Amino acid sequence: MAEPLTDTAGAAGGPAFRLRRSVGRRVVTVLTVLVHRALLLAVLLAVVFAAVELLPGDAATATAERGESAAGIAGRRALLGLDRPVAERFADWMAGLPTGDLGTSARGEPVAGLLARPFPDTLLLGGLALLVTFLASLALGGWAALRPGGRTDRAVSGGATAVLALPEFVVAVALVLVFAQWLEWLPAVTLAGGDGGPESWRMLVLPVVALAVPQIGWNTRIVRAALADEARAPHVEAAVLDGLPGHRVLLRHVLPGALPAIAAGLATSTGMLLGGAVVVETVFNHPGLGTVLAGAVSDRDGPVIAGVVAVAGAVVTGVLLLADLVRARASGGRP
Repeated sequence: MAEPLTDTAGAAGGPAFRLRRSVGRRVVTVLTVLVHRALLLAVLLAVVFAAVELLPGDAATATAERGESAAGIAGRRALLGLDRPVAERFADWMAGLPTGDLGTSARGEPVAGLLARPFPDTLLLGGLALLVTFLASLALGGWAALRPGGRTDRAVSGGATAVLALPEFVVAVALVLVFAQWLEWLPAVTLAGGDGGPESWRMLVLPVVALAVPQIGWNTRIVRAALADEARAPHVEAAVLDGLPGHRVLLRHVLPGALPAIAAGLATSTGMLLGGAVVVETVFNHPGLGTVLAGAVSDRDGPVIAGVVAVAGAVVTGVLLLADLVRARASGGRP
């Protein structure tokens, strides 16, 4: 009697089964990471609400009209819900977060709409700074790695350490002094155009460089260390013994293995860039979230401050997840 035909590809241990199991593991890993980071973001938002509560005064007092009566301020406080416990207000705000409802500002404007206008400008500024950081750190780190222990390597490593210690506002002030005041090559402030964004691309140069310089120092050290670690791999040593040119060994054999560490460093820089953008936008009068955040702190406006943190946290979470996927891809799915 003939045996029934079976699809061994889908059986346990078959190629299709292994593929489904691998995909399932990756999906579970991604979901676990997202839940973990969502919980961390929730804790951070709770800390933000508590910190605003500890500031002197409140939103009702900060936004009151000159000469407004105590009864009027009390009515505004009740309207804003400031007479309720902070934990209750935070719970209500978090309940609307999954639907994109970021609450209402102290001046009666929906927070989501308030952030929607300047967010693209901050994203553009941070994205350009991240691109400059990636290209510059990759070039400098690779240049140093081609001459390990030499004069170039020492100069690049020392310079990276020096700029890493510089705060963004120090770099911003120095750039304004040199390129705007002394040389008069670039504008010192950003003027808004008809669409609310920068009037000219030249107004982006100094803010982008001010944001990127400290992160170039940080990522150049990461790139140099990652390339040095990968250069000790057996297949790289074999390529060197085969007489391949140094730049070809670097690009074809060393760089692919170093990409996970480089991606992780850039992902970490994303949060630093968004945080530094608040200071840099203030220095250059750039129309972004930094201006909104500065006004919200002045108004003691908890929902707006938390909204900025939530938006920035979502961006950083997305970039970190992308870095995790790059690392998983480079390691062939291994943890």
